[in-house]
Amino acid sequence: MANYLITGGAGFIGSHLAERLLADGHHVTALDNLSSGSMDNITHLMGLPHFTFLRHDVMEVEVLAEQVATADAVYHLAATVGVFNIIKSPVETIGNNIDGTEAVLRAASLRKTKVLLTSTSEVYGKSDKASFGEDDDLVLGPTSKGRWSYAASKIIDEFLALAYWREFQVPTVVVRLFNTIGPRQTGEYGMVVPRFIRQALRDEDVTVFGGGEQTRSFTDVSDVVEWLVRLVDCDAAVGQVLNLGNPKEITISGLADRIIEMAGSASRVSHIPYTEAYEDGFEDIARRLPDIAKVVALTGYSPMVPLDESLRRIHAWCAQRVEA
Repeated sequence: MANYLITGGAGFIGSHLAERLLADGHHVTALDNLSSGSMDNITHLMGLPHFTFLRHDVMEVEVLAEQVATADAVYHLAATVGVFNIIKSPVETIGNNIDGTEAVLRAASLRKTKVLLTSTSEVYGKSDKASFGEDDDLVLGPTSKGRWSYAASKIIDEFLALAYWREFQVPTVVVRLFNTIGPRQTGEYGMVVPRFIRQALRDEDVTVFGGGEQTRSFTDVSDVVEWLVRLVDCDAAVGQVLNLGNPKEITISGLADRIIEMAGSASRVSHIPYTEAYEDGFEDIARRLPDIAKVVALTGYSPMVPLDESLRRIHAWCAQRVEA
């Protein structure tokens, strides 16, 4: 039995990861300030003998240090997420992401505790490559465009993680997530799939931001969790940056149509300009497709859940809450 600490453990991905680690017989401590996580995500875990929940922030250094000291590894998922949050509160976004990551790494450096840091495909910025590889250049827009603050903060997080490995021998692994989806994900912060599904369930217009021809690849949370579990035990992954995603893409308009059909909804697709959805001068990415050869070679695992199955799972979860 290993002892794992998950920062952001009451969040969407963190709660699924906690479930899996507990099912594998490990002890899990979830640390979360509930700024975007929710007790609803972990209520079913409360009271289990090997699960501990702590409502604290990663910046509470004494609490953090105590938990890291007894952990075999740390999954650092705590961060400010969602385009709406990023545009609304850029100062908080930058501070939470960079300061929180450094606090975790500093605590881990005392005992050389392994840290797996979750980063994001946003770091690739405006690159126009057909698919993104981990060693590709990162192409961001100007600092006058607020949306790039999130990508920049996560880039600094990555630099910090790799620097702690090279300078202080803290074993770190960096993963870049590509549009992870699944039950418990909220559309409140701009995540497109739960937002579309809830609109379809209510027969409201399914609102596509921009022209809808932009493409994304969506990865079921169970596939991401499988990679996270394998990578924390993979010595060859230490010091590496790895894409985690599904190399199958769909246009956002195509996604909206598929969700309306699946839900048997009377909804229609409507388009909202980026200036109304976000802010003046907002820049979107035309395509975001991962090259996952590196993580597949290291773990022997490729995504197993097709998009339609993932959408059905989310639809079933959302339908229960709409009816309630």
